[in-house]
Amino acid sequence: MTSATDTDSTAASEPAASGHLDSHLRPYQEYDSETCSIARTLALVGDRWTLLVLRDVANGVRRFDDLVSHLGVARNVLSRRLAALVESDLIVRTAYRAEGARERYEYRLSHAGRELMPVLLAFMAWGDQHLAGDDGPPAVTRHADCGAKVRVLVTCEAGHELGARPRVRVEPGPGSRTRS
Repeated sequence: MTSATDTDSTAASEPAASGHLDSHLRPYQEYDSETCSIARTLALVGDRWTLLVLRDVANGVRRFDDLVSHLGVARNVLSRRLAALVESDLIVRTAYRAEGARERYEYRLSHAGRELMPVLLAFMAWGDQHLAGDDGPPAVTRHADCGAKVRVLVTCEAGHELGARPRVRVEPGPGSRTRS
């Protein structure tokens, strides 16, 4: 997402936050979509099993056999997803050994993996709002310290909440490229 667009309308000629017109910006579709941070992130976590593995590891399901059992995923699929998550530094693999057993591994979110928590919580909130059955959401997240329900908010650097229909300007960043 590397152009001057707005979530509600094309904004290439609207005043920027500084009050100046950004008429020099190209239309969004003239920029290379593969350099987009969303595209790059989806390349790492953009399939069902990867997101569910991250969810389970975040919730304390850390051992391979426990993940297989809880997710109902084939062992070879889980092995590939775990290896990719370790390689991309979203989870870390730590050895453990139960007495009388061979060495095995458990998995924990890395710092980068923990930074995906708002994304997982946003997916959950969207699913709770649009896909939960008549009984309501299957799980409720609460702040571990105070017990209040957790909600995901979008804010700007100045602290303004953007609400349910955020108006966002997307402008080229230093890593953007035009399509060739």
